[in-house]
Amino acid sequence: MNVEAVKSIYFFEMARTRRTLLQSVISPVISTSLYFIVFGAAVGSRIQEVEGVSYGAFITPGLIMLTLLGQCIGNGSFGIYFPKFTGTIYEILSAPVAMTEILVGYVGAAATKGMLIGFIILLTANLFVDVRIEHPFMMILFFLLTAITFSLFGFIIGIWATNFEQLNLIPMLVVPPLTFLGGSFYSIDMLPPFWQTVSHFNPVLYLISGFRWSFYEIADVNPVISLAMITVFLVICLGTLAWIFKTGYRLRN
Repeated sequence: MNVEAVKSIYFFEMARTRRTLLQSVISPVISTSLYFIVFGAAVGSRIQEVEGVSYGAFITPGLIMLTLLGQCIGNGSFGIYFPKFTGTIYEILSAPVAMTEILVGYVGAAATKGMLIGFIILLTANLFVDVRIEHPFMMILFFLLTAITFSLFGFIIGIWATNFEQLNLIPMLVVPPLTFLGGSFYSIDMLPPFWQTVSHFNPVLYLISGFRWSFYEIADVNPVISLAMITVFLVICLGTLAWIFKTGYRLRN
């Protein structure tokens, strides 16, 4: 592997984060803090605890996952789409750099930025609620797998998109509703039986459930199933990218 090529792409993408610090880091932290304030005041006053955990602490894993998904998909998609948009993708493709090295550079940077912001939000949450992590290894595993998987997913979106409208279609219109309806702010046990069944068709439910279990041993779904679901999605993303690299689908558009 051409390590220098990977490092060049990776550090270039990370430098973009430093140049847009207000948008990349401060904005999501402020937004998440507002969630704690608003939901803590409006909902927390009515729901004191969920399965023995204070409501503010209960929603913390969901808020982290909400931010992590959005950041990883957004950074992963924009990172590869912008070179296509400006035409600089040809410089990358003409260089002695393998497609896997391009992938590692862009996806590695997107996952790093997503995890960095996620950890900042975790630290911020401790200012509002008492957060404990029962299984730190599983927390990091879910965190890492989710960041990599959805950065890969964002990379696929960036390759597929031919304009900014398509680029923002899934991150803005599909992912947020799935995250909100995936148990970020409630346990699906609170729902009627029919809607509990419907919720199990939401893939984000498994991510949030497994991640929350690593904090408080509270889960809507068996954590082993949650881990299996994120692994399956990771394999699907890798398989899709293997096909894209083999066929050159939209990579030069």
